[in-house]
Amino acid sequence: MSLLNMILGSMTSQTSVDSLAGKTGLDKKKIASLLAIALPLLMKSMTQNASSQQGASSLLGALAQHTNPNRKSTAQQISEADAGDGAKIVNHILGKDTDKIIGQMAGQTDLTPDQVSTVLAQMAPAMMSGVSEATDQAKKEKAKASSSGIDLSDGFDMKDVMGIIGATSKGKGKGGSDLLSMLLKASK
Repeated sequence: MSLLNMILGSMTSQTSVDSLAGKTGLDKKKIASLLAIALPLLMKSMTQNASSQQGASSLLGALAQHTNPNRKSTAQQISEADAGDGAKIVNHILGKDTDKIIGQMAGQTDLTPDQVSTVLAQMAPAMMSGVSEATDQAKKEKAKASSSGIDLSDGFDMKDVMGIIGATSKGKGKGGSDLLSMLLKASK
């Protein structure tokens, strides 16, 4: 299962959508429709941001800040989300195009830009936690399969990210430019 499918599954589950509807007061169908559009776009933007050394380092830092040590469900994470933190996450991922992209999502979902921003801010911390958890799992699996030449004995650091990027650019990886997919596939 790809990372995007895993995140989509957990974020669009009935309990997650119910949690978002409870926090925002918005229609569940509109929320589900928005998530189906927004999550692939956010994941693609994160991947693009992580294609540079600075971007990869920034993503790793953000993932380290958004862990789920108590193994809370996605719905519970959404219900406890800090919308201010979530707004910062969305702004960082989408960058200078944030308002334009939110406006486009609003047009596609029959929501206002403010409503789109509210939903994204409420779900972004849980999304990052899901990516963090998947990345952590990939690290553990990668450490077991030490034949890749990437050394995780000292933790997952920039050298490891660059090693994965380098392996993919040399044709050893699958999936081309999707860094997040590479992190998951690195153990296969």
